[in-house]
Parts: sequence; structure tokens; C-alpha cells
Amino acid sequence: MGILSVAAITLLPALYGLRRLRRRVDARDSALTLYRGQLAELDRDRDLGLVNGDEYGAARIEVQRRLLAADESSATPDLKDATARSKRFLPLLAVGLGIPVAAFALYIVNGHPSLPPQPLSARQVKPDAKAMVMIQKLQAQVATIPKDNPTYETGHVLLGQIEARAGLTSEAIADWKSALDIHFTPELAIQLAELQTLKDGHISASSLDLYRRALAAAPADAQWRLAVEARIAVGEHEENHGQ
Repeated sequence: MGILSVAAITLLPALYGLRRLRRRVDARDSALTLYRGQLAELDRDRDLGLVNGDEYGAARIEVQRRLLAADESSATPDLKDATARSKRFLPLLAVGLGIPVAAFALYIVNGHPSLPPQPLSARQVKPDAKAMVMIQKLQAQVATIPKDNPTYETGHVLLGQIEARAGLTSEAIADWKSALDIHFTPELAIQLAELQTLKDGHISASSLDLYRRALAAAPADAQWRLAVEARIAVGEHEENHGQ
């Protein structure tokens, strides 16, 4: 149903163009009918003696001029316009139908619910050798920080962010867990749960626990409360069905 709606919306400009063309043709026909009626009225007025010969001749010439102008200036452009609009309509029709069809094909190939989730490791690109050397140096420096040092938590949080962006998922998870062991913050717990869920392909018991703890410690006005509640609902559903 959604694909058909997209197609209908895409085709609206073309349908509107055809409607305008039909209105222009109707307006031209109405003008021609009006001018022909005026000529008939002039002939009747002349026969009744309501207008003299000079007035009749001048009025007839003016009406005939308008009649020719309406017929020549409206009919020919409309035919050209109809051809141009039909040429524009065909590509628009192809695009309007092609986009939903292509989207549905991509969905069937890459996103059908019956297909298994693609592992996170298969979608991530590892950092190059130079970046890896720098990350390893940071890892070595953070590893030397004692747990009672005020920079221990911050060091592991920042290192985990770098590792997560570099595709080092397991390392980032380990560092964020170390930071949470020192000081629990709802935002970091959610980040960790999200990363674990991406890696596992589902909401594990560990991730579900993190979501629950984050929600319990969240401020009442936290913008992400509804999102976390939705994650918890999904996790509990998977847990109850043995997923």
C-alpha cells in the first residue's frame, strides 16, 4: 500500500498537467462559441434595423478578428503543448512507476524480514595500518591509568568512542564497560547497549539490563526515554520467546 501511495504522489504533477491541458482546450472552445454567437447576433440586429451598415461592418470585422485570433493562437499552441506534455509525461510515468518498483526490488533483495540479520563485523571496515598504530598507542596509554585516577573513566570513554568509529566493536565495548564500572551514566549505558545490540544482532540479556538501568536513572525529561522503553519492550519480547 505504501509503494502505491508513493507512485500516486509521484504522478500527481503529470496528472495535473493533463488536467490543465484539458481546461485550456475547453476555454478555447467556449471562446469560439461566444464569438460565433456574437456574429449571429449582429446579423439579427442588422435585419431588425438596430444597427446601420457602417456599425454592422465595423463590429463584424472586430468579432471576426477575435474569432481568428482565438482559433489560431489557442488551437496551434495547444496541439504543440499537448505533444510536449505527452513527451514529458512518458518519462515522468516511467520514473513514477520505476521508483516504487526499484524500491520494492531492493527491499526484497536486501531487507526482507525473512532474511537473517547481517553481522556487524561483515559491514564494518577496519582502520588502515596508520590509524591502527595510533589507536594502539592510545590503548597502551589508557591501559596504564590506575582505576583510582580521575582520568580513568574519561580515558576509557573517549577511547571507546574512537574504537567504535574505527569499527573495533569488541574493544569499544570493553572500554565502555570499564568506564561504567567506575561511574554509571545512563547515556553511556545506552551507547553500550546499542553497540552490543548491533554486534549481537538482537537485544541480549546484558543489553536489556543496561537499558533498564539507564531508564531507571534517567531524568524525567530525558528525550530518549520513549526510545529506550521501546528497546526494552523489544528485548523482553525476544527474551520471552527465547530469541
